[in-house]
Amino acid sequence: MKQYKIAVIPGDGIGKEVVPAALDVLQQAAEVYGDVTFDFTEFPWGCDFYQKYGMMMEEDGIEQLDKFDAILLGAVGDPRLVPDHISLWGLLIKIRREMDQSLNIRPAKYFKGLASPLAAPKDFDIMVVRENSEGEYSEVGGRIHKGADEVAIQNAVFTRKATERAMRYGFQLAAQRKGKLMSATKSNGIVHSMPFWDSVFAEVSQEFPEINANQNHIDALAAFLVSKPQEFDVIVASNLFGDILTDIGGAIMGSIGIAPAANLNSTGEHPSMFEPVHGSAPDIYGKGIANPIGQIWTAKMMLDHLGEANMGASLLQAIEETTAAGIKTGDIGGQASTEEVAKEIGKRVKVTPDKA
Repeated sequence: MKQYKIAVIPGDGIGKEVVPAALDVLQQAAEVYGDVTFDFTEFPWGCDFYQKYGMMMEEDGIEQLDKFDAILLGAVGDPRLVPDHISLWGLLIKIRREMDQSLNIRPAKYFKGLASPLAAPKDFDIMVVRENSEGEYSEVGGRIHKGADEVAIQNAVFTRKATERAMRYGFQLAAQRKGKLMSATKSNGIVHSMPFWDSVFAEVSQEFPEINANQNHIDALAAFLVSKPQEFDVIVASNLFGDILTDIGGAIMGSIGIAPAANLNSTGEHPSMFEPVHGSAPDIYGKGIANPIGQIWTAKMMLDHLGEANMGASLLQAIEETTAAGIKTGDIGGQASTEEVAKEIGKRVKVTPDKA
């Protein structure tokens, strides 16, 4: 019997609703498979915690989290209580940076039963590998002067180590899928970092001759993700470009509320963290209508990372069967509650054929 120690941070807003729903589904899956147990430890960190203690997480929070096999996060932020830049950098980004979660992996796929805003959506299945530690989201820069002479400088930082790491992961992932990798660039307009990105991509490509590797400018790539998403397999992108493309991915699926993400520590030195892409949506918190699919799909990605790929595949299949049956929350055209959707997904989890 394998046991996984999972740190659980529901966080803010609807995170407090969708995380318990996902935990229930994970417990049901563990019961169905019979060879895995989960030991969940919940941490009350977030904006409410900040209101009481003046910090988003405990001072030794990183040390506490380091003892776990993985971290399951709900949502961070409530601008009514804490400014967004404080809540984000005090919890989510703090964990990402201090635990060296340098890769952000976000899928987007067509779901039966979900109304995509695309006129004729094809059966797309995309995985975006986003460099998660530097790039355009670096902290290097500042503001000087006042009034009409005020200047703001934001420096994008690209290191060979982090760039190669993201690209190699993308190639390896493409090798497990359809063998296609697209690099997001903008070297015709950003004259230092993007030509560097392109040159590293060309070098790393030589190590993977079996992969169909190409590159495209981010503006055209964003348009193609809308007009022909079915042509893409794996996309590797910088921090900002990956962030933008994955929001488009959520949109073409029909709702960013179903999109998951994994923040991976590539060395295994620290645990990886798994979170849905959606925000905390404090305006609907407590109404029982929050969509739990993003959080449950996030749990599926956590299972894959832990080596429980069969259980993860069963969980994704249960999600797809549930949406195809029309059991959905109101944000994606249904009438079911958070709890009803989660219960239906949990009921549909079954042992996959290659596990039986």
